Amino acid sequence: MKKLYEQDYSQWAETMADLLASGNFTQLDIENLVEEVRDLSKRERDRLLSSLRFILHHLLKWDYQSHKRSRSWQNTISRERDNIGLYLEDSPSLNQYLNNESLEKIYRVARSDAMREIGLNLPKTCPYNIETALNRLIEIEITKNNSDGA
Repeated sequence: MKKLYEQDYSQWAETMADLLASGNFTQLDIENLVEEVRDLSKRERDRLLSSLRFILHHLLKWDYQSHKRSRSWQNTISRERDNIGLYLEDSPSLNQYLNNESLEKIYRVARSDAMREIGLNLPKTCPYNIETALNRLIEIEITKNNSDGA
């Protein structure tokens, strides 16, 4: 089974599912199954933190390039907040990653993304807390010249 895992992951996964469904536990590739189940948790955490990264990135652009605010930025912030809500609804234990330590870690990446994009030096320390990042109202008055900027 370990060889199948290395050669054809999809077939290995189907075989493991069939073995589990049939109760044939003695043939399971336990070592790789444990690794895959642990990776599932990491993927869920990474999706959550990726949404937080998008929020921080766009909040920085919103706050430090106010003259370029757009519905696109507003929509990205809203969409990613909605995604976080859905992730937490499905897996409430992910809430443990919405803390100041995670925020600062993700902020470093979001800051770097935003600085490359907008060409401004941004604060080294995150100017937001989790509550602000997830709940601050973002309202915009779209001007005629800036109706859908990115």
